[in-house]
Amino acid sequence: MPTLKAPWRFWAVAYALLILVTGTNLPTPLYRGYEARFGFSPLVVTLIFAAYVAALIPSLLVAGPLSDALGRRRVLLPSLAVAALGSLSFALAEGTAWLFAARVLQGIAVGSASGALTAALTDLHPAGDRRKAALVAAVASMGGLGLGPVLAGLIAQYGPAPRVLPFVMEIVLLAPAAAALATLPGARPAARWQPRRPQIPAEVRGIFATTGLACFLAFAVIGLFLTLIPTYVVSLSGSTNLLLAGAAVALVLACSVLAQLAGYRRPARHLERHGLALLATGLLLLAVAGAISSLALLLIAAAAAGIGQGLVFLGGLAAVNQAAPEGRRADVLSSFYVIIYLGVGLPVIGVGFLAATVGLLRAVQYFAVAVAVLCLVVLILLTRARRGIPAAAAPPPRRRRLPNGAAGTANYQPVQQRGNPRPDPCNSGRPAS
Repeated sequence: MPTLKAPWRFWAVAYALLILVTGTNLPTPLYRGYEARFGFSPLVVTLIFAAYVAALIPSLLVAGPLSDALGRRRVLLPSLAVAALGSLSFALAEGTAWLFAARVLQGIAVGSASGALTAALTDLHPAGDRRKAALVAAVASMGGLGLGPVLAGLIAQYGPAPRVLPFVMEIVLLAPAAAALATLPGARPAARWQPRRPQIPAEVRGIFATTGLACFLAFAVIGLFLTLIPTYVVSLSGSTNLLLAGAAVALVLACSVLAQLAGYRRPARHLERHGLALLATGLLLLAVAGAISSLALLLIAAAAAGIGQGLVFLGGLAAVNQAAPEGRRADVLSSFYVIIYLGVGLPVIGVGFLAATVGLLRAVQYFAVAVAVLCLVVLILLTRARRGIPAAAAPPPRRRRLPNGAAGTANYQPVQQRGNPRPDPCNSGRPAS
């Protein structure tokens, strides 16, 4: 066990998660260039993103239980190979079909690896601290989401081969991640794996339902920023600088990471409630920024939404990771990631269709107001649930062993037996009643 839980293994898995997620978000600031080069609309951008989610979710449902049954290494190494193929497809893209194929490959890779990598972090933490493992997983995920657009925007704006070099760099960075994961110890199959419908253990369902709903909304905002906000920024600023478009997305995700680091030791429900309030505030500011054409207000809205999203995500992941049974951790976490990626993919498709009808600016405003209202509704539900916890879950009186071997509560006062009365000092020697 000391060899298995060596700190370098833990951080190697965190690096693999960071690089994998970074690669899947390299295309974010490049979509506008693809639109001009291949001649498609913002609706096609959302459909390309939807193809990614459509491939990702089945992979999550299959790979999570498979990782629990066969071991992490056997699932993770093929996942990184598929991720490299996805980056190669982007580098070689000569038409819209290449973009769809590349995103499908990336969806399979992230879906196969997300639950297994998060579970591996919990398995390998030197002190067995599930909460800290959840923090590292959340920071690596959100850090990769932010790092991808910044790196791609920087290279595309100031480097050669703007639509090739970012993906070549990703393939190079995946190599040490694969080498590190190859050193993970093999695992004897714990169970015979067979496909089955997603199932959440009964003891986790309550936490999973409320947390899943909050994280669905939080990641719906991330999906919007990853797909349509770069174009939204260009419309408000009048600038075609790709780094600026990527930086607006990175601001959301950087604030998310900083919020997670700051809120690490806070209770999960506390994080979710405060995060939902900030998320609603950021969305309402985003709608106002579009109405008054203010880039500065949009950046403030992005920061508020990022902080709120980070708190909701950390609180949710910590709660689910803590509650997940030992033998089904990757399975439960993979199902949790299904909720997250449904939030990333489904709402933004609706925004894309709406943008084709009323325009991008109005569609983003409608989306922002609607999700802000839903965040406040979930916040009210969580607050009511919190108020009901003390009465519903009050612990029974603490019991202790009495001298005669009987059990009693902590405030038990022994009653004298009839045949052996004890004098009452306040009653002139008469027997105490």
